[in-house]
Amino acid sequence: MPAPSEHPRDPLHGLTLETILTTLVDRHGWEMLSTRIRIRCFTHDPSIKSSLTFLRKTPWARQKVEAWYLYDLRKGIK
Repeated sequence: MPAPSEHPRDPLHGLTLETILTTLVDRHGWEMLSTRIRIRCFTHDPSIKSSLTFLRKTPWARQKVEAWYLYDLRKGIK
């Protein structure tokens, strides 16, 4: 198993998808998520649980969510 020091530059290392999604929802809300990332789990009766299920099965959607989270980190949005 790789030591944690091998990922010093990966800001997503150690973060769960749930943490990332919850942070984005808290910062921006479901409406903004559905505007920026056009997927059904954000537009129709959104919830953390249903969105996590979809994002875990759909790599392209997960990448979009992670990319937006990284963008927020770089811009210093809190």
